[in-house]
Amino acid sequence: MPPASLRRRLTGATRRALLDAAQAQFTEHGYRGTSLDAVVTEAEVTKGALYHHFSGKQAVFEAVFAQVEQAATQTVREAVAGVDDPWEAALAGLRAYLVVVQQPAYQRVVMQEGPAILGHERFREQEERSSYALVRDVVARVLEVSGDDLDDPMRETFSRIIFGAVQAAGEDVSTAPDPAAAVRRVEAAIGFLLAGVRGLADRGVTLTDPG
Repeated sequence: MPPASLRRRLTGATRRALLDAAQAQFTEHGYRGTSLDAVVTEAEVTKGALYHHFSGKQAVFEAVFAQVEQAATQTVREAVAGVDDPWEAALAGLRAYLVVVQQPAYQRVVMQEGPAILGHERFREQEERSSYALVRDVVARVLEVSGDDLDDPMRETFSRIIFGAVQAAGEDVSTAPDPAAAVRRVEAAIGFLLAGVRGLADRGVTLTDPG
């Protein structure tokens, strides 16, 4: 292997080790309870190696947040990809998301720590690129099969309302004393709403832009 290629592989391996170690630390101890010394010790690298990749603890957290969010989005995207019917795809995506929100890393890094550590704007930017983008794609499929012909502002409004409902459902499940029971309630509630929208679409009733 050429020296340059070997260096790139080693550099990539070091970054992955740091992110995996940092994710474990942030998940168990939170942002304030995690030290960079603990991260490099768990990753078995030097402090200099960490600073070669990241400017500091905030940058490490942001990279871990992106990693956890991307993994969650990929899980949901894979659940949706194999389902042809848009209505069933929406439910499949919801079920996958409700599994994700029960994962300790997602709960701690994304749901609990993310908004405070990243700040509102950065947190919103991350959502726009990952989870919200996925919800918007699923909503677009449902609207298309429903026969709704909406302009971009109304489509965006509809997507954000659905996204808010999904987020609220995730928070309900993640904090419930009995997550399994909470999942069943959420699936029943959202399934009922989707069935109602589907029934309207089947009768030719479509969503219109009041403007």
